[in-house]
Amino acid sequence: MDQLFSLIEKIKQKSVYYLIPIGIFVLIFPQLTDNQYVLHVSIRILIYMLLASSLNMIVGYTGQYNIGQAGFYAIGAYTAAIIATRAGYSFLLILPICGILAASMSVFLGFPTLRLRGIFFAFTTLGFSEVVRLTILNWRTLTRGTFGIPGIPLPEIVNFQVSTNNHFYYLGLFLLVIMLFISHRLINSRIGRAWVAIREDEDAAKAMGVETFKYKMINLMYGTFWAGIAGGFFAYFAGYVSADSFILDESFAILAMVLVGGKGTLVGPIVGAIILTILPELVREIARYRLVIFGIAILVMVHYRPQGIAGARAEGRRIAVESEYEAGTAEPVTETSGKGS
Repeated sequence: MDQLFSLIEKIKQKSVYYLIPIGIFVLIFPQLTDNQYVLHVSIRILIYMLLASSLNMIVGYTGQYNIGQAGFYAIGAYTAAIIATRAGYSFLLILPICGILAASMSVFLGFPTLRLRGIFFAFTTLGFSEVVRLTILNWRTLTRGTFGIPGIPLPEIVNFQVSTNNHFYYLGLFLLVIMLFISHRLINSRIGRAWVAIREDEDAAKAMGVETFKYKMINLMYGTFWAGIAGGFFAYFAGYVSADSFILDESFAILAMVLVGGKGTLVGPIVGAIILTILPELVREIARYRLVIFGIAILVMVHYRPQGIAGARAEGRRIAVESEYEAGTAEPVTETSGKGS
């Protein structure tokens, strides 16, 4: 196992040399296979990448353990399904609404709960996710309850209909790239530095003048916005939504992807989503024990590599910063220091 992680480290040290070929492979992948099952799984991986990345912004950058991401995922999916089937609005209008509504619901959750920390906040988000699912099941006039919402039309973008797996693949890839680009800009801005300061020591950040509640709320809204976007995309891709797709297992699965891949890094959730989506597909006969597989993966990572598969670089950066502080060569980062992007 140690040899495996040593190999991972060597690959990561030269990761810049692999970016171009990896990017080319990702772009031409649908042209390399006509196996619709493989393409279907690839699209699911993209959805989980988006979900894991959205949760990572909350867990990895402010240290708030949100175990209810599936609830916001469900809000986005049902928003898209209801508006598309009953109002007939365009995809380009509905998708942002999915994210905005999910982020708005996070405000109602955040105002009374963001002052909680650790396990207390985690249990609150877990309860919120279950409340969303039960509301979906019981608000039959809006959600059709246990019957779900079928017949979601295929999305159209400027008179172009997204109708094949190839189309959905590129659409999902586009959404993921946009999310990662915006996230990278945010992390390297004043807002991102405030998030990291809260993650490292919330009391110290508050003492240095960081408005912790405001920045935690912004963080929660940002992460849940992209969960709503992922939900809307899933609804159009599946053509049907039901409460069974948003059970607590989904929240735990998304969290496992973040922890296994490496929280606090942009690439970590992507790696975790790939591994923990493909792994159950390779052992379909025991796919019902998916959460057991995820649990074992987390235990292995906690024992051998607590920072996650792609977390070493962030850990190394943190150690380097601490060394600079000890040497007295680093400038303290506060809410007002540096330039925002």
